[in-house]
Amino acid sequence: QVQLMESGGGSVQAGGSLRLSCTASGLAFDDYAMGWFRQAPGKEREGISCLGWSGSVTHYVDSVKGRFTISRDNAKNTVYLQMDSLKPEDTAMYYCAAYEESACYVTWSDPPRVDHWGQGTQVTVSS
Repeated sequence: QVQLMESGGGSVQAGGSLRLSCTASGLAFDDYAMGWFRQAPGKEREGISCLGWSGSVTHYVDSVKGRFTISRDNAKNTVYLQMDSLKPEDTAMYYCAAYEESACYVTWSDPPRVDHWGQGTQVTVSS
């Protein structure tokens, strides 16, 4: 049974930083591309970043480019999202995502393309 467990969410002031972690179990972690999504109240779930199995190829949605960094440690079965220069509009529930493929396909940001989801961790950014 695949499980993805996020941690690291919280409340921060605008301009601050947070680092989210997602630890996976029940899968061959380095066979999977990994990603992060977020969902704000009343909005659709949005794909924000994806990372291939080796960690060398990354993808970001425009709204977080230059502020967020995705990375992974295959020895720890963990993917990270470093979030800097946070803005109030970054407030959302953040979800870890696993894809049953080793690379991020062009449709990585489409929620139906995700094979496994974490339970989410809340990020709140105040102005």
